[in-house]
Formats: sequence, C-alpha cells, structure tokens
Amino acid sequence: MSSLASAVSFSLNLWADLTQLLRYDFMQRALLGGTLLSIVAGLIGTFVVLRHQTFAGEALSDVAFTGALGGAVLGLNPLATLLGTGLVVALAMGGFSERLRGRDVAIGTVLAWVLGVGDLLLVIFTHHPGGAPAGFTGVSILFGNLIGTSAAEVRTLVLVSLGLVLMLLAVARPLLFASIDPDVAAARGVPVRAVGLGFMALLAVAVSVATLALGALLVFALLILPAASAQHLTIRPWRAMGLAVGLAITCCWLGLAFSFFSGWPASPCISLLAFGVYVGTMGWQAIQ
Repeated sequence: MSSLASAVSFSLNLWADLTQLLRYDFMQRALLGGTLLSIVAGLIGTFVVLRHQTFAGEALSDVAFTGALGGAVLGLNPLATLLGTGLVVALAMGGFSERLRGRDVAIGTVLAWVLGVGDLLLVIFTHHPGGAPAGFTGVSILFGNLIGTSAAEVRTLVLVSLGLVLMLLAVARPLLFASIDPDVAAARGVPVRAVGLGFMALLAVAVSVATLALGALLVFALLILPAASAQHLTIRPWRAMGLAVGLAITCCWLGLAFSFFSGWPASPCISLLAFGVYVGTMGWQAIQ
C-alpha cells in the first residue's frame, strides 16, 4: 500500500481524485464492501445503543476473534467457525441475562472465558500457522484488511448484508418497542425475550462478517460510534437510524480515501473519523 501511495497524489480537483481512486478494482471492492458493512452497522448499531448493549457488541467482537482463530487452528473455514461461535455465545449471553440480575454480569462472565480461550488459540496459531488460509494471520483478524477484500468476499458480504437488513426490518417495530419500554411491550403481547434473542443472533452475524474485513478490534467503532453520534443529533429512532447509516458510510468512504492517498491502514482511519464525528456531535449537543 505504501508503494501505491507514492504513485498516486491528492489534489484539490476532487473529480480527478475520485477518478484516480476508482481506477483500481481493489478500491471499488473496498468501497462496495465498506458501504454494505456501514449500512448493516448503522441499522444494528442504533438498536445496540438503544438497548444499552454496547458491552455485548464489544464482547462479540472478541468472540469473533476467538472463533476465527479456532477455525484457523483446526484448519476449518474461519467465517464458518466465526459465525458458529458468535451465534452460540450471543444466544448464551441473551439467555443468561434473563436469569441474572445484571446483564453485564452475564456478558462479563462469557467475555472472560472467551478472552482466555482466544489467548490460548493465538499462542497455538502463532507456533503452528500451517493450516491457515493464505494471507490469514493473527494481525489480520485483529485489524482487518478492507482494502484487500476479494471479489468472493464482496459477494458474501452482499448476500449476508441483504439478509441481515431484511430480517432486521421485519422485526424493527417490535424490537424498537421492546428496546424503549420492555415492560409495556410485554404487557402488549410482544415476545420480548424471543425478540431479544433474535436481535442478539443478528448482532452476532453482523459482527462476525464485519470482523474479517475491519478486524476484531475496530469493528466495534463502526458499530457503535455512528449510532451514538446520531442519537446526539435526534431523539427520533427512525431518523437516528438513517443518520447512523449516513454517518457510517461517510466515515467509511473518507477513511478509505485517506488510506488510499496516504498509505495508512484503512480500518484505523475509519475508526478515527468515526470517533471525531462522535466528539463533534457531543460538542454540538452541548452548545444547543
């Protein structure tokens, strides 16, 4: 990427810069994949913030790291093990939190165990990386490689993202009701527990897919920061959802462009922009 950065140059002619950026197939794939991830993150992240489950999102990103490493160590498809592990842990956290007094207790219990397993798998993988797919390393799981997204991975992102968006929209109204006032929702006949478990499953799939592109450490930023920023700008849930998607896409595109012209890794650029937007919206809210 550094050699490419020396071959391209940024100018004040934005059309020329955009043409230069889109000349490369890998940037076209990165922009498409990033846009899909941003749409999913904005929609699901809105409900994560509304339901006060940001800790769950962080835990699942760590679970994704452990699941992907487990697949690499066993010589299996990392995406398959990542999805399987994420779904099992997400449903476990959702079920435990109904019985324990504090939801954070359930998530913290699972997280401590998952991090221990992940640490063990990282040691094993570092010493025996032979069965891993080409280009698959512990660093790539942690930090991702959105600019290195392949055509096959983009096709997978299209299918998974479309499925996630359709399923989320199908349960959006009862999920919103259960997120804002679960007691009243239950009294009105909304299956609050089932809706909550279903949402945890959707969250696990979204985090799992995003981890391979953005990395386990940085997927949390795209999932939470745009949604949290949007809720500083409006109290209307549906408007906040649209704003979260727009902010996530904007951060993703600008982060990829900055990465392209500077040679810096894409995921940190996107995360830093998302953080800057969050700080800016906090300041805007404070002066209103």
